[in-house]
Amino acid sequence: MKSLPTTVWLLAAISLLNDAASELVYPLIPLYLATVLAAGPRALGVIEGAAEATSALLKLVSGVWYDRSRRAKPFVVAGYSLAAIARPLIAFVTLWPALLALRVMDRIGKGLRSSPRDALLAASVPAERRGLAFGLHRAGDNAGAVIGPLLAAALLAAQVPIRDILLWAAVPGALCVLLALALREPAPAAVAAKPRFEWNLRALPKPFRRYLLVVAVFALGNSSNAFLLLRGTELGLTPTQVALWWALCSGTATLGAAPLSHLSDRVGRFRLIAAGWVLYALIYLAMSAVASSFWYWPLAVLFGLYLAATEGAERALVADLVPAERLGAAYGWFNLTNGALLFPASALFGWLWQGAGAWVAFAFGAGCAVAALLLLRLWVPTPTTAAP
Repeated sequence: MKSLPTTVWLLAAISLLNDAASELVYPLIPLYLATVLAAGPRALGVIEGAAEATSALLKLVSGVWYDRSRRAKPFVVAGYSLAAIARPLIAFVTLWPALLALRVMDRIGKGLRSSPRDALLAASVPAERRGLAFGLHRAGDNAGAVIGPLLAAALLAAQVPIRDILLWAAVPGALCVLLALALREPAPAAVAAKPRFEWNLRALPKPFRRYLLVVAVFALGNSSNAFLLLRGTELGLTPTQVALWWALCSGTATLGAAPLSHLSDRVGRFRLIAAGWVLYALIYLAMSAVASSFWYWPLAVLFGLYLAATEGAERALVADLVPAERLGAAYGWFNLTNGALLFPASALFGWLWQGAGAWVAFAFGAGCAVAALLLLRLWVPTPTTAAP
């Protein structure tokens, strides 16, 4: 890990700080809506739906634009700057439409930076170290997901006003921008000519298009993680225990992300992703079967291991399947697919749970994972740049 370039370490540190700030603010938004803005669940649905839809679409736009400009730093700096400005400004809003505008502004930043940042990570290391680079970045992201909620809980327990907590989010946001300004991009790979703006998949290799379809099949069964927390509540976990359950999951993912993603550099992306998806299917079946909250705690560790094994390897595989001049568009389509399917996947999961029971919903998620695994093994050719 010490031999990784400074760019990778900076992006991991930025991700840690940004996710800590994001997860500090995100749990407070429902409280802020209810207690300060006097708005209800309908307003929350409009706000979060509009914000996530904007983010998903812009991930494709910024990725295609990156391929044309061959520069990621402006997107990264602009993206983190928008988020750093939007979050503390929430403390000053008095009407929920203003909160909607700031949440959309925050997600515009995420949409602008995500695909160019992933392309920058892939371009900063040789193919045999991509798994390690993406694993380190995901470790930073998951560490922030542990720090942010725990810090929010501690500040609320100390009776710090919500507005003051939102203002404190400006500190990690400002640090993110400063670190982003310090980024240095590697020299872009030589290309015959600048690629045209391509908004369809035909310009990308066929193996990648097949992989994208496999990702879509898996994403259809990968609903919001909020359902995992709801299942824990159903089994008897208290609100504090639910928060600790998710912290245990994120902490496990933090510790395992770099070593497990690096394993994909040695044994191959397909093998590690396949193992992760098998584990995901087994976890979902177990979640539907357990009848006691006691047995739900080990599943937090296992789910963290699934995240650690797949998040970095899946992103590294994208770079294995496409040429350097199309990295941005490839990551744009990859991020768009995952983001766009989150809503229908969650809606379908909730409909199955309410209509037929939790075991049917979790079994459907497990079935999608198995179907995606079979497609990955039988339909997507092994890339020559990845480990055998």
